[in-house]
Amino acid sequence: MPQLPAPDYPADVRARLDADAAEVVARYPDSRSALLPLLHLVQSEEGYVTRTGMRFCAETLGLTTAEVTAVATFYTMYRRKPSGDYQVGVCTNTLCAVMGGDAIYEELKEHLGVGGGADDTTEDGKVTLEHIECNAACDFAPVVMVNWEFFDNQTPESAKRLVDDLRAGRTVEPTRGAPLCTYKETARILAGFPDPRPGAVEATGGAGPASLIGLRLAKGEAAPARVVHPRGEAARDTAPRDEPQPGSGHLSSHDAPQRTSASDPANPSGPVTEEGE
Repeated sequence: MPQLPAPDYPADVRARLDADAAEVVARYPDSRSALLPLLHLVQSEEGYVTRTGMRFCAETLGLTTAEVTAVATFYTMYRRKPSGDYQVGVCTNTLCAVMGGDAIYEELKEHLGVGGGADDTTEDGKVTLEHIECNAACDFAPVVMVNWEFFDNQTPESAKRLVDDLRAGRTVEPTRGAPLCTYKETARILAGFPDPRPGAVEATGGAGPASLIGLRLAKGEAAPARVVHPRGEAARDTAPRDEPQPGSGHLSSHDAPQRTSASDPANPSGPVTEEGE
């Protein structure tokens, strides 16, 4: 049986979306490049991408509904069914999993009384639980994200408190980044519209200290590493990485021959001479 055409938005909603879509499309030299933000825009209207939303995108951009559907079904940030005000995603990729992500997901599933697949939203419509792929926050594993805001270094207990606060309407502060908002509000921001909430513009989602230690080392801002000699000698400071070892002829000491070798106490090597003697 052929599928019925998707209904249109009510006149007032359509007029508002037309105005917003015109603003989005004007940012791009080719109108079809606006498809991703337009999908976020229609998602902000109903909390997921409906057939009506896809029809709107197609008509606005001069695309077929098949072209729009192909994009909407490819990216996981576009929802295809009603979901909660708060998308609680537990990272279960390798590092987060071994650090406890799998345990967090299983305990949240039981705590919230949700299953997998289509049965992943609480009865009150507040929380949708899902697995998420790596969100480049491995230094803070295991990570939980709520509407794409970070909650770092989670445990099953802290994650359960988090979802309880969300369902009770209590204020929840992400570990870093912008203040938390609902999924519809998040979708509108992702469509490219400014966040009107006080303080949201000033908030930043920068990396934390654990992620920035490599940059600090490269700039010489961190103290040199400490090395303990395997034969029990006192700890000594290593030479900075960006300074060549005397006589090595290398720009970096990373791969330069060292004066002595202590890597294998059972088979020590002799000193390295200046001219390879």
